[in-house]
Amino acid sequence: MSEVHDDIEASRAPLLDHLIELRARLIKSLIAFLVMFVICFAFAKEIYNILVYPYVLAADDGSPIELIYTAPLEYLFTQIKIAVFGASFCSFPIVATQIYKFVAPGLYNNERAAFRPYLVATPLLFLLGASVVFFIAMPVVMKFSIGMQQAAGDNSAAIKLLPKVSEYLSLIMTLIFAFGVTFQLPVVLTLLARAGFIDSQFLKDKRRYAVVLVFILAAVLTPPDVISQLSLAIPAWGLYELSIFAVMMVERKVAEKDDASTDVTHV
Repeated sequence: MSEVHDDIEASRAPLLDHLIELRARLIKSLIAFLVMFVICFAFAKEIYNILVYPYVLAADDGSPIELIYTAPLEYLFTQIKIAVFGASFCSFPIVATQIYKFVAPGLYNNERAAFRPYLVATPLLFLLGASVVFFIAMPVVMKFSIGMQQAAGDNSAAIKLLPKVSEYLSLIMTLIFAFGVTFQLPVVLTLLARAGFIDSQFLKDKRRYAVVLVFILAAVLTPPDVISQLSLAIPAWGLYELSIFAVMMVERKVAEKDDASTDVTHV
């Protein structure tokens, strides 16, 4: 009976150590988020002015840009949303590092080496997706919206675009999130290839289904307009083709490693 009790106590100790370490990692991640939140909230107006730049870029005729808010605290809550969104993005490297440090002791050296590049690729691809939104997708959407305005006539009323600050922020945040997640496609597929779940031939065979799925996801993730959906679906399709090439590179490296191991065994 004492031996069973000792075994239970021995297994409980490592579990408590892991829980203590997990708590420490979570606290560090939370502190990083809160620090970034305070900084982003302090510069929320400046950040919002940067986010409005695609609207300014779309109105290239020099006409004044106006955004309105219709509730007393609407602009304040908009700034809080900006701070949360900015803090989530800015603190991600620290949070990802804490996750990696918690998981790394349970990985082999080759698994750690294979995992590290994705820690760098993930935020870079997200930033690339956000850049596509900022410089291409959002200006196109706003250009289209501006073009729908109507001047007053003898038998028609003037229809003018006056976006609300909260709705504009929701639109650009939705697009940034949708593009950022979609641009992770090469990371996800190459990880699945490393794990042996898929290969390049599988991706080639399922290309037609992938194209349909890409357009469905674009319709779900973006606002209900064709311009936003196409601006996401077309780059996502290109990323799928790039993922096939990336998976082929992974397969080539694995094959070279297997050949080298075989040669050493024969020697």
